[in-house]
Amino acid sequence: MRETSFLNISVRNNVKIIGEGTTTLLFGHGFGCDQHTWRSVSPAFEKDYRVVLFDYVGAGKSDLSAYDSERYSSLEGYAKDIVEICEELELQNVIFIGHSVSSMIGLLALKQNPSIFKKIVFIGPSPRYINEPGYDGGIDRDDLDELLDVMDSNYMGWSQMVAPSIMGNPDRPELGQDLAASFCAMDPGIARQFARVTFMSDNRHDLLYLNVPSLTIQCNDDFLTSQYIAEYIHQHTTGNEVVLLPSSGHCPHLSDPKAVIKAIKSFI
Repeated sequence: MRETSFLNISVRNNVKIIGEGTTTLLFGHGFGCDQHTWRSVSPAFEKDYRVVLFDYVGAGKSDLSAYDSERYSSLEGYAKDIVEICEELELQNVIFIGHSVSSMIGLLALKQNPSIFKKIVFIGPSPRYINEPGYDGGIDRDDLDELLDVMDSNYMGWSQMVAPSIMGNPDRPELGQDLAASFCAMDPGIARQFARVTFMSDNRHDLLYLNVPSLTIQCNDDFLTSQYIAEYIHQHTTGNEVVLLPSSGHCPHLSDPKAVIKAIKSFI
């Protein structure tokens, strides 16, 4: 397949384009990862679609000098990256596929530019991670504060501790080890801020801006989110479908890529 990269914003975000299909699939990675996280999924689409991969600033092979702590103090800054990538490459009628925090980042990009996407796929999304009365986000605020304190004091140790729980699939420890290595490869200072932005954000009200068909892919046993969250998104949006996978963990695109590919292909 033909592979190209562009200058300016595309260099900043290490954009790669593979394939020559008329419909564009834009893949957004989750916290602590980069575009390599899609290695088991994106090749299944390269024959029939134009696949666009990128790294958020601070991740992978992005331009670290472009990191601005003020811009990236909220998910809106990361969403602006997506909008700018689409504008620079003149992408239209894009299908956005976002894992974890990228689900809400993609939603915010749609909010910033309502014509940017024609469909969105959420994998393990959460509009709010913190538990509140009447809302089961999955994490108590005190537990989250403790987790973030550990991250501040020992990011590498935190990565080794948390990554296997996020990945799940304890019978396949190599998956958790790979995720921990991905976490450790990220600049600790940037990672700590991105984690806080991710886990402290509340995007429940932004679900009102989901004006295109969407799909939520959710694992049965997920350390960070749940079927409750998937149903919450379904109930608070229009045109949202839910696929519940029997898989475990928060990263089915790595642990169960065939099921993820099947769900995406059926939707798009």
